[in-house]
Amino acid sequence: MNKKSFLLFDRSTQFNKGLRVIAVGMALLCIAAVSAQLATPPSQPEPSTGLYKKSLVSFKSHGVAAANPLAVEAGFAMLKRGGSAVDAAIATQLVLGLVEPQSSGIGGGAFALVHEGKTKKLRAYDGRETAPGAATPSRFIGSDGLPMKFHDAAVSGRSVGTPGTVALLAAMHKKHGKLPWNALFAPAIALAEQGFPVSPRLHDVVKLDRFLKDDPAARAYFFNEKGEAWPVGYALKNPAYAKTLRAIAANGPKAFYEGELADAMVNAVRDYADVAKRGDLTQTDLANYQVIERDPICFSYRLKKLCSMPAPSSGGVAIAQMLAAVERFPLSQWGANSIDSVHVLAEAGRLAYADRAQYLADPDFIDVPKGLLDPGYMKSRGTLIDMAKSMKRAEPGTPPGVKVARAPDANAFLTGTSHISIVDKFGNAVSMTTTIEDIFGARKMVRGFLLNNELTDFSMRFEENGKPVANRVQAGKRPRSTMAPTIVYDAKGNPEIVTGSPGGSAIANYVLKTLVGMIDWKLDPQAAIDLPNFGSRNGPTELEKGTALEALKAPLEARGHTVSVADFTSGLQALQRSFDAKGKAVGWRGGADPRREGIVIGE
Repeated sequence: MNKKSFLLFDRSTQFNKGLRVIAVGMALLCIAAVSAQLATPPSQPEPSTGLYKKSLVSFKSHGVAAANPLAVEAGFAMLKRGGSAVDAAIATQLVLGLVEPQSSGIGGGAFALVHEGKTKKLRAYDGRETAPGAATPSRFIGSDGLPMKFHDAAVSGRSVGTPGTVALLAAMHKKHGKLPWNALFAPAIALAEQGFPVSPRLHDVVKLDRFLKDDPAARAYFFNEKGEAWPVGYALKNPAYAKTLRAIAANGPKAFYEGELADAMVNAVRDYADVAKRGDLTQTDLANYQVIERDPICFSYRLKKLCSMPAPSSGGVAIAQMLAAVERFPLSQWGANSIDSVHVLAEAGRLAYADRAQYLADPDFIDVPKGLLDPGYMKSRGTLIDMAKSMKRAEPGTPPGVKVARAPDANAFLTGTSHISIVDKFGNAVSMTTTIEDIFGARKMVRGFLLNNELTDFSMRFEENGKPVANRVQAGKRPRSTMAPTIVYDAKGNPEIVTGSPGGSAIANYVLKTLVGMIDWKLDPQAAIDLPNFGSRNGPTELEKGTALEALKAPLEARGHTVSVADFTSGLQALQRSFDAKGKAVGWRGGADPRREGIVIGE
């Protein structure tokens, strides 16, 4: 670390003094522990590890919300040094890759919305992983002609896509960064070298995972000599990750996508005794990776302007469709946790997820109908909601502009992700959701970080009844996602809400709940996030286990719903602008999901 970089992170000493305090505090707050092994396929991308008590945080001008206290501190340190929201997002993400490796990291991909305070322009950055050049539509079809079992595909080299996170961070920094690139790596490097405390959540997910020990590098890092997960509070060091970050800090993204690191990733995906598990990622795939800057999708709801991520994400489209479908209903009168609110929002979910399965995929390969966001079409879908009974399963609609007949995608597999929401004193805002797909990705560790298994976000089947599936595997294609970084604007064109969540295909429902909570039910961000999770992905109506919504199971069944009560593990972060009685913006307030370890820090 050079002297300038170290000075920009002079709080590292303060970090280390407080590491064990943070770990012990989180352990005491943990209300419940995981009680079951990961399912196959997973019903949730990451297991529940209990609840952590959270409180609303108010601040004046700049703040960070993310999934781990150490990552939040790293991002906030950049804001304190005069950095931009993008600078803070980069520092936050690099620490998350160290302290929350099960969810995201430089071996994965990300989507980000960046609002420029000076120009009031919004940019959408697509850092999604891509399929290798050798990939074919039958990639996940076994020798028996049937789709592979999820973990047979996921825990293998063939599931690894070309990572996009490093390129995305560099692209954002080039246009929006204020601090030197190498300075943003200092917090993560310091923690990796000096050690960070294993958190309760990290301990639990390592302990439960059935595949992590199979990779020698992962086994040596995550477990002690007895093969046991490191205990909560153990000071875990990752010198390999520090070395990797030093190379990228000194030489930019080229150090990741070319040379020694690229060779190491290519060799890792091929390093399987079982030929069926060997991947085909190449140095050319890595060298040719490009971030795509896309136009965000924007829509209105209750006279507010909302913007989210376009395809290959399906999350933004789903949220737009669900809000349009329910806008005619008096949600504010019904209130949170009411049967009418749950019924209507679940039915809207069925409609949106039906369209998602039929039409959404990488727009550079598939003609995604623009009519999916046609106001008339979206509102017409809402007329299919019957207050008296559930439609049980919705059929996809026929939006204006449909040109090709396609088959619906039945792929239900989910992704492990993390979300970051940041605002700075310059009026900039970042909403970024990052992922390595399934928990711990492909369970393949390279130079201190885990590789993604993102290609299992493609459909396992490439056609149904002779019709092609939009989200089938193709060389160079980006798999469909549900990540939905979202920004809501006030009447003056300034960010009013900055939010998003991990949670795989349930992300759209998590973000929807939180938006409705703040807009319709006038809840603060923490109260909106705390609401029980619920919704439908065009299957059963899902209610979060151990919450007040369990009481709605029988009444919903009386309306024809098939109800599933289970852990519904979101990881929401939300920042919301505060206004005085005269409507003048006076600051911010923020909330973090009690289902994970995140916090909000602001000033």
